[in-house]
Parts: sequence; structure tokens; C-alpha cells
Amino acid sequence: MNSSRILVAGLGNIFLGDDAFGAETIRTLQGEPVPEGVTVKDFGIRSCDLAYAMLEGYDAVILVDATPRGKSPGTLSVIALDLPAPPDDEETGANGRRLSPDAVLRLAAAFGAPMGALYLVGCEPAISESTGDEIGLSPPVQAAIPGAVAIIRSLLAQFLSATPVNLGAFAGTVADTGPAGRK
Repeated sequence: MNSSRILVAGLGNIFLGDDAFGAETIRTLQGEPVPEGVTVKDFGIRSCDLAYAMLEGYDAVILVDATPRGKSPGTLSVIALDLPAPPDDEETGANGRRLSPDAVLRLAAAFGAPMGALYLVGCEPAISESTGDEIGLSPPVQAAIPGAVAIIRSLLAQFLSATPVNLGAFAGTVADTGPAGRK
């Protein structure tokens, strides 16, 4: 029996078009069985709640979010995140309801959360926060959800079997390492 604890966390605002990618992907995952020790939760815009949840000590955290990286809409990215640098006071205090993924990780580290493996499964949005208030995903981002679920399931299987994660194994995605980026 594997005693790993893994958090799969959706981020994003359901009222801002493709920013709802994380929430919609999590909703799909919540409708399916997940392995023991895996928590699947939509944090939406409650970034501070995610930082506090990470205090529970997960062996791995997979963030799911719309991630603008200059690719075609619907392009999925799997990013191995660097351990966060300490937060700066301006960033953590400015908008505690909606922090970028890298800011959430820095805040969690500042709270003393133990940091295991950190990954981001992101999707290139077609409709961004800056294009207006739209509810619902664009067709290419909606079509990317099954691929994102497959990637998350693959990551979970690798973590739970203690297999090293091979980012190059995700066909049709952009694999990367580094910061989560800013929105």
C-alpha cells in the first residue's frame, strides 16, 4: 500500500472565460474515481486557501490552471515547478484572493508548508482575463480537458508507483521546468 498524499488543485475564475480551465478540469476529475491518498479540489480564486491547504503536507501538488505561454489556444503544458523563493510582502498582500501559481507556492513556503514535488498542468487560453467577462470555455480549451485529465492521471500513476516523472512522455504537450508564471 502506498502512503503518498497528493493534492490536485484547480485554480481560476469561472466568470472569466478560459480562466475556468482549472475548475472545469477538476470538475471532470471529481466525477471519476481517484486513487487512495489523492485529494482533488477546486480552489477557484481562493489562492490563500490553497496555500493553507498545502500546510497539510503533501508529497506532491499538481496545480491545474489556464497558463498563457504564447502557444496555440488549447495547447497543454506540463511544468515541473522550481521550489519557490521567499514571497515579497507586496505580492502576498496585494490580492489574497487571486495570486499567480508561483505566488501561491511562495506564500505556502512562507507559512512553512513542506514542499514535495510541484507540477503545473496548464492550458493556453483563447479567452483571457483581459478580453472581458465571459462564462464558459472556448472550444479549443474545452477540447483540451480530456488530455489534461489523462496527463494528471499519468502523473498520479508515476507518483504513486515511485516512478521518476518523465515530462517528455506527454505527447502533444509542451514540457518545461521553471516558475509557474504570472497571470
